[in-house]
Amino acid sequence: MKRYNLIPLLLLVYLAVMAYFGRGMLLSGNYWEYFGIIVITLLIIFALRWALKRREMIRDERRKKQDASERRTLRNDHIS
Repeated sequence: MKRYNLIPLLLLVYLAVMAYFGRGMLLSGNYWEYFGIIVITLLIIFALRWALKRREMIRDERRKKQDASERRTLRNDHIS
């Protein structure tokens, strides 16, 4: 499993556990606060996943360019 999927998945599990323990807030009538915290946390988790995925894509592109330039350098060294 990719790292950009694993970390948000663990955070979602953590959020589910915290939502379960915080259900007392819901039962006491604080609906907006309870669901507001959950929604904001979900937005942050999805933003984190997007940022991690984008970072890994940029890293992969950089590696591909570096590998291609190394192959060209090796090929040019053999030609000379």
